[in-house]
Amino acid sequence: MSSKNPARLGVLAVATALLLAAGCGDDETSRATDWANSVCSATTTWSDSVSAAATSLQGGNLSEDSVKSAVDDVTEATNTLADDLATVGKPETQDGRKAEDLVDQLAVQIDEGAKAIENAVDDVKGGTGILAAISTISATLASMTSEIGGIVDQLEQLDPGGELDDAFKNADECASLSSGG
Repeated sequence: MSSKNPARLGVLAVATALLLAAGCGDDETSRATDWANSVCSATTTWSDSVSAAATSLQGGNLSEDSVKSAVDDVTEATNTLADDLATVGKPETQDGRKAEDLVDQLAVQIDEGAKAIENAVDDVKGGTGILAAISTISATLASMTSEIGGIVDQLEQLDPGGELDDAFKNADECASLSSGG
């Protein structure tokens, strides 16, 4: 009987190690999905805020104050997005550093867009230049939206079929941002 106990202990040790390894993999996958959710949640919140600000200007509500108020809302949302993206760090995946670099790049682009919007508003004087400011703001927001979509696509393609791709596919917050669906 004593010869069976070491064998059983060996099998038990191997089974335990396999279960722990499987659990770690799931935990890493979960952390990658949590990271993807953070990135997508930040960008979705920004998009919703920008849409609300744009809606506030529809229906002829164009005055210097209304434009500045909408831009303040967009600027606040944009600064929050840049801050959120700067703090998500890197996912614990094989391509984590590349993903972090892409998100950092997006944060810089978003910050530059916010500055362009602020400059457009600063150029509005007593009702003049509102249409030019709106044109600049619209173009900047369209560019920022495109940059976000492009970065999400690049993140998904870092390792097609790999951890990040799976994380973006499994992250509920990313469904509306993913080109794949």
